[in-house]
This record gives sequence, structure tokens and C-alpha cells, in this order.
Amino acid sequence: QVQLVESGGGLVQAGGSLRLSCAASGSRFSINSMAWYRQAPGKHRDLVARITKGGTTNYADSVKGRFTISRDNVKNTVYLQMDSLKPEDTGVYYCHIRTGDLVPLTEYDYWGQGTQVTVSS
Repeated sequence: QVQLVESGGGLVQAGGSLRLSCAASGSRFSINSMAWYRQAPGKHRDLVARITKGGTTNYADSVKGRFTISRDNVKNTVYLQMDSLKPEDTGVYYCHIRTGDLVPLTEYDYWGQGTQVTVSS
């Protein structure tokens, strides 16, 4: 049973910082990509940042230069350092991992329960 445990959300003023963490456990396969998604009220869940097992990262345009994603492959943990936060960064942040195998090619997706981030103006 794969479990993702998120932590680090909260309330912060605009311009402040928060660090999210997500620890994964229980996967029988290695974790390929790890990512953070964000869902604002009444909107779709959108990708914020992703990091591959090899360390390649990609970010949503709206967070480039302000957010940094990183991972610890020993601890199976992904982090999201969020600096210079803006009110529009408010939402529920979900951790996502993709695991799987090459032969046969299989992929499995797992989601965390979500952590609320609120940025006040």
C-alpha cells in the first residue's frame, strides 16, 4: 500500500516563504517522477513543479524563479520550497508520484491527501 504523507502548508503573508514536504512509502517499484500540483477554489488541479529520478525539473511559468522542487531518493521524499509567495499561490497543494517498471512497461500514479496553502495580501 503506497502512502504519501504531506506536511508544511499553512497561512503566510505575501512575500513570505513556506516549504512543503511529501514522504512516500510502500512502493514495490522505484519512484520515477515526483511532483506538486495545485488546485485553487473552483479551478482545475494544475502542475506546479515536477522532478525526475535523475533530477530534471520543470515548473509552471507562474512559479519559475520563486519555487524550487527537490527530492531525496534515499528518503523517497520530495520538497517544494516556495519563496516570494503571492495571493494567487493560494490553494490546496497535492503531492504526486509515478512509479513503475520497464519490462513490462507499467506506470502507477499516486496522490497525497493535499495540504492547504493560503497567502494573504
